[in-house]
Amino acid sequence: MTNADFEKRLDTSDEWIVTRTGMKERRYASVEQATSDLATEAARHALMHAGLKATSIDCWIVASVTPDYHFPATACIVSASLGAAGKAAFDMEIACSGFIYGLPLAASLIRSGVFRRVMVIGVETLSRILNQNDRNTVILFGDGAGAAVVERTARAEDSFLSCSLGSDGTNPELLYQPAGGSREPLTAEGLEQQRDKVVMAGREIYKCAVNKMVETSRSALAQAHLSVGDVSWLIPHQANLRIIEAAAKRLRIERERIVVNIDRYGNTSSASIPIALSETIERGVLRDGDVLLFTGFGGGLSWGSVAWRWRD
Repeated sequence: MTNADFEKRLDTSDEWIVTRTGMKERRYASVEQATSDLATEAARHALMHAGLKATSIDCWIVASVTPDYHFPATACIVSASLGAAGKAAFDMEIACSGFIYGLPLAASLIRSGVFRRVMVIGVETLSRILNQNDRNTVILFGDGAGAAVVERTARAEDSFLSCSLGSDGTNPELLYQPAGGSREPLTAEGLEQQRDKVVMAGREIYKCAVNKMVETSRSALAQAHLSVGDVSWLIPHQANLRIIEAAAKRLRIERERIVVNIDRYGNTSSASIPIALSETIERGVLRDGDVLLFTGFGGGLSWGSVAWRWRD
């Protein structure tokens, strides 16, 4: 979905979208595809690169706010579709912070000896819950999936260095899907009013996003006894280019150390960071020992940062 596609039916322009968001295009799943289908492909991609079979994964975690169904968990469907039925599997619903929350959870499960390998998948089909006539939201979001295998290493030092997570549910209406849950069950009237679609207060989200990304990045680095200068790559949630640039400026991280792909995918929520990580790996720029800083925010409101040492 290019900016030109929106120009045809909305009061907007390519220049307006690019200037305010940095986005040029985004992807929508086909009508035949569900969230589990995208997640399955991402997991298959991760398994291929790791040289592993699906049955070697002990636990499957899917972070998504657009699951196939309210229940069962999409993770159960994904693991079964890859021939790994019977393994532990569950979903996380923390919006754009999904992968940020998923990594420490996976690391904790491995550190405690509960599991050896955990698959963390961030996936969304946000196109299904967008008001196609609301230019404030529809231009921002896209569909996608990314996955990572987290496993125990034989090295003495840990790859997971630290994390700083937070949330505030005081004003969920800042970024939420009003109807469809127990607070407001979806009715015919609500469906007509598109109460099942995403609603966002953009200005408030912008201010919160920048502040929390900077705050948690500094906190995570401090916990790991690292400085900004030790960060090899900043891999942020791809919500808005201006947000990324503002946070990076305050952190004093140079542009060449920041991974940005928002121009091609838009905001894919929980999928944005693992997609960016996957593309960074495939570019061949990561070196053994590099410090990666993941940072993001999302509905909830929720936010967090993770410091991770990359190992080949």
